[in-house]
Amino acid sequence: MATPEMRKDTLRRLRAGSGKLATAALKSLDAEHPWFSDLPAQERSWVGSVAQAGINSFVSWYAAPGESYRSATEVFAAAPPELTRSISLQHTLSIVRTVVKIVESHSDEFASPGNEQHLREAILRYSREIAFSAAEVYARAAESRGAWDARLEALVIDALVRGEVGDDLPSRAAALGWKPGPTLVMVGKTHGPLGEVQSAELRRHMRRVAPGSLVGIHGEDLVIIARSDEDRTKLAEELMPSFGPGPVVIGPEAVTLAEVARSTRAAFTGVAAAPAWALTPRPVGADDLLPERVLVGDAAARDRLMAVAYDPIVKAGGSLQETVATFLDCGRSLELASRTMFVHANTVRYRLKKVAELTDWDVLSTRDAHILETAFALGRLRDAAHAPL
Repeated sequence: MATPEMRKDTLRRLRAGSGKLATAALKSLDAEHPWFSDLPAQERSWVGSVAQAGINSFVSWYAAPGESYRSATEVFAAAPPELTRSISLQHTLSIVRTVVKIVESHSDEFASPGNEQHLREAILRYSREIAFSAAEVYARAAESRGAWDARLEALVIDALVRGEVGDDLPSRAAALGWKPGPTLVMVGKTHGPLGEVQSAELRRHMRRVAPGSLVGIHGEDLVIIARSDEDRTKLAEELMPSFGPGPVVIGPEAVTLAEVARSTRAAFTGVAAAPAWALTPRPVGADDLLPERVLVGDAAARDRLMAVAYDPIVKAGGSLQETVATFLDCGRSLELASRTMFVHANTVRYRLKKVAELTDWDVLSTRDAHILETAFALGRLRDAAHAPL
């Protein structure tokens, strides 16, 4: 049994040899763990500080075992919080095991005669406390990081919705794991109001389906921004169950953060405009709702609709513009349009086919005719506003 004199002598020896133990621990880390050798110099110094603090903390604990919890926790105060980001809990526990192994292997050298077994038992008890302390440090860091990431994610989504792509937004998005590339944007409603637990579970599910995705929950509005390196349609189908009842709108394809912002705004206005089209598919593309988005005051939709459904027909020249305008003004009747233009109905049909090839919208289709009719109305208003008096 260890006597007070034995403990005092062992403590003196441990204090004198703490530097030697720390050096031996670092050499062992270098030899046994390749990941340690690959660390940058700054992070290696952090690990060295933790190893030295672990040995010093054990010495303090051995002197006053009643303060074990405080001593164990102080080990990780030697390194900055960034350590938990750059070094995993598994690697940290490897550091702990290595330090414990080194101290234990030198126990006969530092223990006073007859106190060897007592010192080894003390090392074992303290190693358990250090392991629990490490797990607690990482748990607190994860909780803090999760709360910070949620706030940062909300800020990024809000900036994208408002179109405020400042100089700092790319770095903020990158901190959340987003990288430029083919991106799918989806906007819809949640399955009713979500509490913190449901919101966290929804985010976890989204990231399992689409790693690196950004998820915004604003009331009952749900925004998903996910990398779509492969099949956008398949990814959208996998994400659909996360949305509640109501329209779900897919924004235009995007790659850069500025394009993602435009896509997000288009999808948001698409959700607001979707009720104007009674047969809105689910999901529906934001560009399939251009006429409805114009009705809710979306200036970007107005400009795009003219750019893709009016300007190409005007620039094509010939009689395409006249034919489309006459067909629409004649109640979408081939016969009436042909009589008005003094041409055969097949000529009208041929010209309208050329328009479909040019714009991908077939004016003989009810929905496509509505799109072209809205585009022509907007184009005429714009042309009239710019016409000389």
